[in-house]
Amino acid sequence: MKYFLIFCSIIILSISPFFGQIELTFSNIFDTSKMEYQIFWELRLPRTILAFFVGAILALSGLVFQTTFRNPMSSPFTLGVASGATLFTAIAIILGLSSFISFFAFLGSLATIIILFMIASRFHSSETSSLLLVGIALSFFYSASLMVLFFISNLEESYEIVRFTMGSLDIVGFKDLYLVVVAGLFILFIVKYFQNSIKLLLVSNQFAHLKGCNVKRTNYILLISVSIVVGICVSITGPIGFVGLIVPHIVKTITQKSADKLIGAIFFYGGVFLVFCDLVARNLGTNSDIPIGVVTSFLGAPFFIYLILKRKKQ
Repeated sequence: MKYFLIFCSIIILSISPFFGQIELTFSNIFDTSKMEYQIFWELRLPRTILAFFVGAILALSGLVFQTTFRNPMSSPFTLGVASGATLFTAIAIILGLSSFISFFAFLGSLATIIILFMIASRFHSSETSSLLLVGIALSFFYSASLMVLFFISNLEESYEIVRFTMGSLDIVGFKDLYLVVVAGLFILFIVKYFQNSIKLLLVSNQFAHLKGCNVKRTNYILLISVSIVVGICVSITGPIGFVGLIVPHIVKTITQKSADKLIGAIFFYGGVFLVFCDLVARNLGTNSDIPIGVVTSFLGAPFFIYLILKRKKQ
């Protein structure tokens, strides 16, 4: 199964830049006089790389949330972190501060995590489901605030916000790509660095403390790091839901290993998953690409219900 998944993943990553509304031939992508050259190197290849690293970041962020908050249904989307980043990004658009979108998105995600962490400290370890309800409540609050912004914005700003909230991997060239690649490598390094601490936290916070782990410091570093990278992703692609929820569970189910041993696998398959979703979004025969957030929500919502039913049986 392991080698079959790796083989399928390589196939998906290899064919993704070649499929879309315009078919490309391998020989023409190296001919600078052909339109296929521009499409491949300026649109398709950057988009595939962007999808991979955004998916990898969201999947690894989901693992961090599920470990830190001790709730298997936690992710940047379900806990309202992506919604907070989206709201603050919309505020930046309204204020005409488009050059500071990444900073505003980071502030939104960080503010949400601070709220969640403050509330989580008041819960007992057995009340992890309550935190999910807090995340849902925050998402509703952010949605209501977003509606207010729609009301006070002009037509151009409203259209920009609507397109942004659907999630999109549209990118031209490699200019905006470098920041996401650096963010992806950064969160991978941070999570790998705290791999042993994560292993202890998976048992319980008390157990980790007894083994010499500084639980509060570890959680702060992990959550602030996630705030940075999620804020960067949301500022460039908009909110893309459920990747951080689906991928860690699927990888753990297939491999039957502890999450601390699957950091690299979750990073890799998170990227492959979003590349696959983007491949579907670009090849449904429509006049334009379906927003990637729509595709992931179609896949993620039933999976979320499945997790709820599974927890109820347990």
